[in-house]
Amino acid sequence: MPTFTAFTILPGNTAAEALCEALERLSPAPTGVGTFELEDGLGLWEVGGYFEDAPDEVTLALLAAAYGARPFAVSELPETDWVVQVRRELHPVVVGRFFVYGSHDADKVPDGSVPLLIEAAMAFGTGHHGTTQGCLEALEALLQEGFKARLVADIGCGTAILAMAAAKVWASRVIASDIDEIAVDVARANASANGLADRVTCIKAAGTDHPTLTKAAPFALIFANILKGPLITLAPDIARSCAPGGRVILSGILIPQARDVMAVYEAEGLAIMRQAEIGEWATLTLGA
Repeated sequence: MPTFTAFTILPGNTAAEALCEALERLSPAPTGVGTFELEDGLGLWEVGGYFEDAPDEVTLALLAAAYGARPFAVSELPETDWVVQVRRELHPVVVGRFFVYGSHDADKVPDGSVPLLIEAAMAFGTGHHGTTQGCLEALEALLQEGFKARLVADIGCGTAILAMAAAKVWASRVIASDIDEIAVDVARANASANGLADRVTCIKAAGTDHPTLTKAAPFALIFANILKGPLITLAPDIARSCAPGGRVILSGILIPQARDVMAVYEAEGLAIMRQAEIGEWATLTLGA
């Protein structure tokens, strides 16, 4: 089935968000809309929508005029198996001892590495994003310090890459949770593909709100690679779930947001031990 896109540019975030809301009210509705600021310093925002059927260009022209936007550019995307294409284009990621790869690169796994097989799928965490790499670097730093964890939680696990990394280096029991059912299914499949189904338990949960997590706590190590807002909301629960002497690795945080996140967790009794940055993202390691 082909996909159609419609994109425009206009000044101001407020107008851009209002145009997004207007797009969502179209009938038939787009399958997704979004907006982001162009990095040109002119205060311009791009607004776009994805449609299963060709959108009505007259309606789009009226919307553009109403919100002071440029005319929409409508395009038809070719039918593409995106998973196959992503698999073809993704290259292995090396972070310390960890080698993250797809099955198409199985012959490239170096001797002595900790291999993590992650296929391209509908979940976050193939190892290519700065936040995932930052968490793996933080885990590598803990290993270099001689830290060990027999019980680990991975909150917002995505593909379960972090959960599996911990399970492999420590033969630990790990509970990997995500709020998204698809992510949980992908995490469970990845754990099985990596021979870790008996050590990595994958559950659907919002934060730490699940009997499996609450009964297992406290944890020697907690990963939470989410976003600033949820991390701040979860701070009391995460701090309470961390064992004395344990560690918490946080990411999904833009560098300017790191100070706010640190302040909330320090108020919960956790001490900042390390801050690392990759691109625009910060990763924090805290100790209980």
